[in-house]
Amino acid sequence: MSELRQLLRDLEVFAGDLPTFDPAAAPADPAALFTAWLLAAVDAGIPEPHAMTLATVDEDGAPQARVLILKNLLPATGGWQFAAHLASPKGRQLTAVPRAALTFYWQPHARQVRIAGPVVAETPERSAADFLARGRTARAEALLGRQSGPLTDPAERAAALAASRDRLAREPDAVPPEWTLYTLLADRVEFWQGDRDRRHTRLDYRRTDGRWTSQLLWP
Repeated sequence: MSELRQLLRDLEVFAGDLPTFDPAAAPADPAALFTAWLLAAVDAGIPEPHAMTLATVDEDGAPQARVLILKNLLPATGGWQFAAHLASPKGRQLTAVPRAALTFYWQPHARQVRIAGPVVAETPERSAADFLARGRTARAEALLGRQSGPLTDPAERAAALAASRDRLAREPDAVPPEWTLYTLLADRVEFWQGDRDRRHTRLDYRRTDGRWTSQLLWP
């Protein structure tokens, strides 16, 4: 364990040429700054720049987190969108406590964005449109509605998935009613720009009465 501890301490961080960030020039709306950082990550070829950690709270008040894909950003409402099966753990948790936090990390740029706020479920029509835009295999898996359930025999999963694929061949527009598109309505967004000398820059946006204010935070 001491060797692992030393290995972790010796790993390099904030390597390469990092982008600059001038908070004085940041836009008034965090959605605009987020979009700029996301597109910069896309242009730089950073893998899966739309991947994010979604944090929720379970029935015991314990935090739960997993990585999902950002589906859309609605600048007008400050809404970050993702989707989940209503019967999945995250779906049940969002029903019980409709608040969540998102974290994006673009490692080559040493940039992190943290977003928090209430979560609302979109209409069945919008949820269905999101589901039908998924790939065939992803839809077949989601139609099973068994995410996070115990799996005792991998052959059972293969058979169930094959049957679900067959169903899609017969019913290409099949949509599970539990599939839900969610929108996180941000009331706080923090931008973090890493620095090799640990002079990190943190810009924190807060929304009150529909208006955004921002301030710098100590690293």
